[in-house]
Order: sequence, then C-alpha cells, then structure tokens
Amino acid sequence: MSNEAPFSLRAKRVWVAGHRGMVGSATIRRLAQEDCEILTSQGVDLRRQSETDAWMERERPDVVIMAAARVGGINANNTRPGEFLYDNLMIAANVVEASRRLDVGKLLFLGSSCIYPRMAPQPMSEDALLTGPLEPTNEWYGIAKITGLKLCEAYRRQYGCDFISAQPTNLYGPNDNYDLKGSHVIPALIRKFHEAKQAGASEVEIWGSGAPKREFLHVNDLADALVFLLKNYSGDQHVNVGWGEEISIADLAELIAQVVGFRGSLRYDRSMPDGAPRKLLDVTKLSALGWRPQIRLREGLGDAYRWFTANEKEAAPA
Repeated sequence: MSNEAPFSLRAKRVWVAGHRGMVGSATIRRLAQEDCEILTSQGVDLRRQSETDAWMERERPDVVIMAAARVGGINANNTRPGEFLYDNLMIAANVVEASRRLDVGKLLFLGSSCIYPRMAPQPMSEDALLTGPLEPTNEWYGIAKITGLKLCEAYRRQYGCDFISAQPTNLYGPNDNYDLKGSHVIPALIRKFHEAKQAGASEVEIWGSGAPKREFLHVNDLADALVFLLKNYSGDQHVNVGWGEEISIADLAELIAQVVGFRGSLRYDRSMPDGAPRKLLDVTKLSALGWRPQIRLREGLGDAYRWFTANEKEAAPA
C-alpha cells in the first residue's frame, strides 16, 4: 500500500461506518461533493466479527471512515461502562483487522477528546496522549478509543497499512442525540430550553457548576476536515480537529438560551459532576496542514436548533 499523500477519492468505494449517526451522516453529505461511491452497512452489527467480515468481503470498500461508535455524555459513560468499553473495542478491532486483511487503501479512525489525561496541559497537543490518568467519568470510552488509535498505528508499523486517526473535539449539529439520559451538553441544553420555552417555565436546571470550559465544533466542519485528512495526511500520529477556542458551560448555556429564545433563569445543580475542568485541543498540526473550521458557534447553534425543531418528534420522544 502507498502511504504517500495526497490520496485521491476519485472513483473510490468509500464506506462510512456509522452512517446513521451525527458524524456519519455529516460525512456522507460532505462526500456527495466528491467523485466517489458511498457505501453504508445498514443492519450489520460491527461488534460481531463474522458479520463485519462478511459485509466487507462482499462490498470490498477502497476507503473506510470509522464513524461507528457507542457514544454518550457523562451520565451514560458513568452508568454503562461495560457497554462503552466492550462495544467500542469490538467495533474498532473488527473493522481495522478486516480492512488490513482485505487490503483497504485508506482507513480513517475517529478518536475522542476523552483520550487525553484529565489534567493534561491546555491546549492539549497530540503528544499529551498517555501522559496521565484519564477523567474517571468517561475513562471507559477513552480507553476504547485509545486502543483504536493505537491499533491503527500498530498496523501502519507492522503491515504498512495507510490507516490514520483524527481526534475531534466536542461535536454538535444535525442528527445529534437529544435523549436527556445519554446526550452531550449542547443537545441536552437545546432540548431543555426549548421544552421550558414551550411550557412557559421560569427556570431551567443545568447540571454541574457551569465553570468547566469546553470547545465545540459543528459536525459539518468535522466532515470537511475528515475528507481533507483522507486526501492530505498519512502518518502514525493522530491529528486533533477543533477550533482551538473554548467557552465555559455557563456562557454556553446563556448563548443557547438566547438562540432558543428562553427568557427565564438558570439554576446550576452542583451535585452533578462537572467532568474535566478544561478540554481544549491544540490544533497547530491540522492548521499547518492547511485546514481551518468555518462555522462559528452562534451560527452553528442556530443550525442545530433549526434541525431539532424540524425533527423534534423523532429527536426528542416523550
């Protein structure tokens, strides 16, 4: 296999694993601009090696984008550690090994900012990986994702596979998860503020103190970065994908309230965990390659809220 960039997607069969999720669906929208054939694996349980192997042997993708994962917020990670560890380990192992065996031309694996140590120096560079303990509330997901990144690195080293990894920051946008038991902070707040506005409520409860700072990237920007990396990057180390800018949860909540049009007060439930105090990515490496995001936070939140209101019945079942 050639490990030289640039890599062409022209006339390639590109499999987006996890096509129904937020990242997968955004990636498919972005790939529609490329001269390639898009493959999806409807109904295939990627946790099962036999199903994964059979599908890949039949379809023979040239390129694999690994957007499939079991994902969720702090509560989901905390209460379902076995699922988060096992499911994500198996998905990574099965797809990466089948891709090696079938001589897939290029594979891109997606990590998570949970891979970095809880107290990593901010902003977090790619070199921060494995330099300290993980955040306990999402270590199960983080460990699975670290294993996936390292599997790609190991396969490059041992087999010469052109397998790369991207490390996105916190994402939001169309097709996000709005289930309050398992969602991340932006969809959870959009739904809470929307329902409070509809009900005429005077107050909305926010989990935690509001003090932690987070970085957010619209999923359409991530999809564009993934296509860019497929074409222009080939290396052992994962690449951070983000804005390089952060906002406190309290300021984020105020901004979402404005976007939604909720005019009541905010009450912080300090009995709920905050998670890591800061999670900001150092995006120097990706910027040097020539890519920058385009969608500012307020604009992106407006887009996410429009999608939610247009799909509320499916996105937020009672």
